[in-house]
Amino acid sequence: MSENPPKSQTAGMIRPDSDPGVAYTENAARYYGSGAAEVRALDGVDVSFGSGEFTAIMGPSGSGKSTLMHCMAGLDTLTSGNVFIDGEDLTAMSDRERTLLRRDKLGFVFQAFNLVPTLNARENIVLPQRLAGRGHDEAWLDEVVATVGLGDRLDHRPNELSGGQQQRVAVSRALVSKPKLVFADEPTGNLDSTTSDEILAFMRRAVDDLAQTIVMVTHDPSAAAYAHRVIFLVDGKIVNEMLDPTSDAVLDHMKTLGN
Repeated sequence: MSENPPKSQTAGMIRPDSDPGVAYTENAARYYGSGAAEVRALDGVDVSFGSGEFTAIMGPSGSGKSTLMHCMAGLDTLTSGNVFIDGEDLTAMSDRERTLLRRDKLGFVFQAFNLVPTLNARENIVLPQRLAGRGHDEAWLDEVVATVGLGDRLDHRPNELSGGQQQRVAVSRALVSKPKLVFADEPTGNLDSTTSDEILAFMRRAVDDLAQTIVMVTHDPSAAAYAHRVIFLVDGKIVNEMLDPTSDAVLDHMKTLGN
């Protein structure tokens, strides 16, 4: 990965009309409160995420990075503007339609593993498909499990797995339905540095080798260095992006943002 300097928002944050990306926003705004107490968590954000791309979202505390992810995932609603996932406008959908879109087209990985303790690893991985009344692609499941290195742990329950193995199950669960996009919110926040590196390396392989698309919110420059690019938010606005990031370059730039 090269030491490329950050680029401004005008340097390609919006893709050409012929390639809008898997997901994108148009003038996305999210305000809380009103009058003097109004907080602009997102303030006119235009950004897109391309197919087969690993993007990290970074910024100081309160910059809007989690709000951006939640609004793009349909977990929160915009005050104004639009969010598109796979060509569909989330802002025009009913709550039920957004729920179905999340089920059918999105995957999620959180800091908490969110595994069902009474189910083994395999059952946890395929649980979303079972709840949706759908089967899963057994060959794809085998490929994901082999890539993540869980082949000999599938019959173990979460309490029989290490933290890193539990997060591998969570990542596998997010990938096995072949979602258009995976959102990851501080996915290695509860893990030691060695295990974090293993999980992040797997997520990068999922993008490079399995053609997945991942958007990750993180505060960790070392985690961001696994991404193809990093976008930086300050006060609800995208102020820069960095391509082919390194941890040192990300850290240096974060210092200029007040974090």
